[in-house]
Amino acid sequence: MKKWILLMCLVAGLVPARAEFRGAWVASVFNINFPSRPGLDAATQRAEIIRLLDAASRARLNALMVQVRPEGDALYPSALEPWSRFLSGRQGVSPGFDPLKVFIEEGRRRGIGIHAWLNPYRAAVNANESRDPQHLSHRMSAYTRRAGRLLWMDPGAVAVQDHVVNVTRDLLRRYDLAGIHLDDYFYPYPESGGGEAFPDAETYAAYRRVGGALSKADWRRNNVNTLVRRLHEAVKQEKPGAVFGVSPFGIYTKGQPSDVKAGLDQYHQLYADPVKWMREGWVDYLAPQLYWKDGGPQSFTALLRWWRDPQVNPRGIPIFPGIALDRMGGSHNWPVSEIAKQLNAEKRVGPRREGGFIFYHLKPIQLNTKGVLSVIGRG
Repeated sequence: MKKWILLMCLVAGLVPARAEFRGAWVASVFNINFPSRPGLDAATQRAEIIRLLDAASRARLNALMVQVRPEGDALYPSALEPWSRFLSGRQGVSPGFDPLKVFIEEGRRRGIGIHAWLNPYRAAVNANESRDPQHLSHRMSAYTRRAGRLLWMDPGAVAVQDHVVNVTRDLLRRYDLAGIHLDDYFYPYPESGGGEAFPDAETYAAYRRVGGALSKADWRRNNVNTLVRRLHEAVKQEKPGAVFGVSPFGIYTKGQPSDVKAGLDQYHQLYADPVKWMREGWVDYLAPQLYWKDGGPQSFTALLRWWRDPQVNPRGIPIFPGIALDRMGGSHNWPVSEIAKQLNAEKRVGPRREGGFIFYHLKPIQLNTKGVLSVIGRG
């Protein structure tokens, strides 16, 4: 009887639809969003967090993806990883308070859920920077790879995967998080020393010695697939109400979709297969980074339509497109009307079981660049 009543209510439109996901990324790497620079005292950093959340509240956001692990480090006290240098200026040095705790507490007061944004494999954005003796690149030096200026933990090493899973479980056990979020950095981008040049020959040879039969490319994709699956399982085991999502590169592979021009090939160069993650149910949502203007060679609407297409996404995994607010500045100099156009496209392109978006990043909202709040501050 209860099921029948619920069905009748749905038909009659009496049960409200789930609120749309209105998010933004808060980047700590290079001090893009928080903190504004390293070495600020605890009181100043707390005040910055409050200003960020107030800005998010003015824009009627309900989710922030806070980058708590930019390079194998932590924006919270951790027994597993050292404090981030983006807080104090030196890795391993405490800022004198727990930024993640403040984000969560102040976010709750404003109805904003905090998602812990992790970079799964990046160990250093500059290999020449000094790192704390307890940093993963020292403790697992056998699996630390140089990729251009970067240091990268080898995705083919089970010990590296185990560590990322343990970090995730630790976060979920200690903090009231709305979710765990990964970005697009799986194997490094080709210009950073990734692609075929990534130095994992030793790890691949070890895999082959124990009977592994996959090609190197398939093996790499399987490494990433395995981590995504394990992280989804960890989230559901530790906190069933939390969500697990990924923001992959916005184009899956060349020719998919056929009406979009692709430069980078995510599937063949980053070894990420987000279509498989959707089809297997290993993600609760995807936020593909659709950082292009509508109607161009990489049209926002064409890409969003592809990601939401039931043939690509048969489970109807929610697609919350990443929208590049930062491109209203710099050489791109987008007009605010482009943001309005993309937000309108997000609402009309279906199937749309659950709607929403994530902005990159929060600073244009803080500054109200080009009056963008007039476009996005509507629920």
